[in-house]
Amino acid sequence: MREFRAPEVVIRRLAIYLRALGQCEEECESYISSKELGERAGVTPAQVRKDLAMFGEFGKQGVGYEVCNLKEELRRILKVNRVINTALVGVGELGMALARYNIRRAQRQDDYPFRLVAAFDVDPQKIGRKIERMVEIQPFARLTEVLRDLNVAIVILTVPASAAQEAVDRCVEGGVKGILNFAPAKVSVPNGVKLQNADVTLDLQQLAYYL
Repeated sequence: MREFRAPEVVIRRLAIYLRALGQCEEECESYISSKELGERAGVTPAQVRKDLAMFGEFGKQGVGYEVCNLKEELRRILKVNRVINTALVGVGELGMALARYNIRRAQRQDDYPFRLVAAFDVDPQKIGRKIERMVEIQPFARLTEVLRDLNVAIVILTVPASAAQEAVDRCVEGGVKGILNFAPAKVSVPNGVKLQNADVTLDLQQLAYYL
């Protein structure tokens, strides 16, 4: 039987709904309507109901959605109800900032799923140092081996464009199934590996047009 795959745009909205539900919990709200959830997520109530209906029935007519229950259901759907071993490849300024954010977020939020377990770089002066006194920077040459040993599922890639494809290939060899690519380069991955590109410069250039 073929596994159901929701459209990427729906998955992205589910992640936004999940974040909104987390804010509701912080505000001690027990229930939320599709109207309020839509307002928090920037979509219509009808879109909220349509998106959620793809995965089941979660709300009660006239009452809305139970915040805690819907949050856990979305965590299950998005598969973030478990620890996901993550690694960083490229410990430059951007990579260091992302690594520190990840480590600190995991320290203060018990249900944050992404655990940074390894970091890699080619600079001999960085190798052996620890990020936030926790994650040791390892040589790029050991990338594939360490990814396999630590069962890393997702890699955050912040290397120069010239090194991007080689880094991706080694990550794939290491068994990685998801890559968040910040490198300013087009890279390719085989079937079964999900690539998500993030380009800060492109986003800024697009925003500049509207100034």
